[in-house]
Amino acid sequence: MLLTSRPAARSTAPPAARAGAVLELRGAAFGYRRRPVLSGVDLTVQPGEVLAVRGPNGAGKSTLVRGLLGSSEVLAGEVRLFGEPRARFRDWQRVGYVPQRSTVVGSVPVTVRELVSSGRLSRVGPWRRFGEADHCAVDCALEGVGLAGFDRRPVAELSGGQQRRALVARALAGDPELLVLDEPTAGVDAGNQRVLAATLAGLAATGTTVVVVVHEVGPLAPVVTRTVAVGRTAGDEGC
Repeated sequence: MLLTSRPAARSTAPPAARAGAVLELRGAAFGYRRRPVLSGVDLTVQPGEVLAVRGPNGAGKSTLVRGLLGSSEVLAGEVRLFGEPRARFRDWQRVGYVPQRSTVVGSVPVTVRELVSSGRLSRVGPWRRFGEADHCAVDCALEGVGLAGFDRRPVAELSGGQQRRALVARALAGDPELLVLDEPTAGVDAGNQRVLAATLAGLAATGTTVVVVVHEVGPLAPVVTRTVAVGRTAGDEGC
């Protein structure tokens, strides 16, 4: 498995907001049931970077981001989040994640606002009611993905692309310091991809770090500061 990195053709330098890397991988190997999918991965991601992870189907892009978040096994090497080894990292409210697929969206009778508000729970805690800042965070998240005015719509009535945007809004509502998006533009039209790009640009400007898995950078190109390419070699199998 090959992992190569290069600056984006059109990039903005990440701000020097917080000291220290957000992600550090040294000789890392990821896989499932002790079988490696990616190995020998070295990668450092700084605050405010917008990192695009690209590669063909089956190359291991999703395995990489799942490895960062604990959904795939770290079989070798070192993985650190905000300076902490992943195995000891507990401050998950600092991380927002939008998976490639979700079986929850559309199968649970909730409104768009209820779904997006659930992304705020890690900040609110189990006993405190939503305050003005929490409602504002939800409103900003909906606007940021182009779903302002959809808040009372049942999620089940949304198109596939709109459901993807609602999931992104749910992650944004938690004000994450690290936002990991696995194929967020799948099924989303070009106009709303540009809306998402503008939102990610605003987040990066405040020091939020974004890792986004994509097939093609497309409208996100002006925002991406660096691209990592995951490629298959003979005999590789991946997710």
